[in-house]
Amino acid sequence: MAAAPASGSVMLEELTSTELRSRIEHGATTVLVPIGGVEQSGPYIALGKHNVRAGLLARQIAQQLGNTIVAPVVSYVPEGAISPPAGHMRFAGTISIPPAAFEAVLEGAAASLRQHGFRDIIFLGDHGGYQKNEQNVANKLNRAWGKTPAGKEARAYALLDYYDITQSAYIAELQKRGHSSAEIGLHAGLADAALMLATDPSLVRSEAMAHGAKPGVADGVRGDATRATKELGQIGIKLQVDTSVAAIKQLLQRNK
Repeated sequence: MAAAPASGSVMLEELTSTELRSRIEHGATTVLVPIGGVEQSGPYIALGKHNVRAGLLARQIAQQLGNTIVAPVVSYVPEGAISPPAGHMRFAGTISIPPAAFEAVLEGAAASLRQHGFRDIIFLGDHGGYQKNEQNVANKLNRAWGKTPAGKEARAYALLDYYDITQSAYIAELQKRGHSSAEIGLHAGLADAALMLATDPSLVRSEAMAHGAKPGVADGVRGDATRATKELGQIGIKLQVDTSVAAIKQLLQRNK
């Protein structure tokens, strides 16, 4: 067997083909497929928030797990009807694809990764709107892969815990610190802005947010991000990473 590659990166795109092959041969047979999206979040949070968060958190999760690689972020996702526009598509910059196309992309990406030797392929979705699609694809792949000959087994997983924790325990932590549900918000509110400040503050227009007009539903915002801080975001990031690592370890142990 060849020596392990010198590059310590967990990001597939940062490895050469031969480095990746060697990494897989040395046991890195788990791969995370982070899923983001290009979506409006009002006047103060950049369009790429989901892509950035998904990629950065997947990196942290992979580093904690060990023997895990992170595939490129899936950036094009369903965001609503295009013409006439619905949902986030009513705001400039949002990019939407049909659910069937999205599922086909996930299916093709997972099949490619399996072909190269990955045995546990895990979808991490940063947006609530396509969680069911992730599960649909994982179920379809596992039905097909269940007929695989011994030694070539592979499994696909939709790690819904990664997203669900932001809608439960994270909100509870923010409420403990005196933030109301209306402030925390459903979209581009305090929770969203805090998570971005903890991952890439350059994507939050903090100065404008502090002194500018308060946006509302008509501006694509449901919540109030004014009191968002990096420290509040770090609470959510830690919850997402720790929860995901624990859940993945359980999945892998269960399917040994």
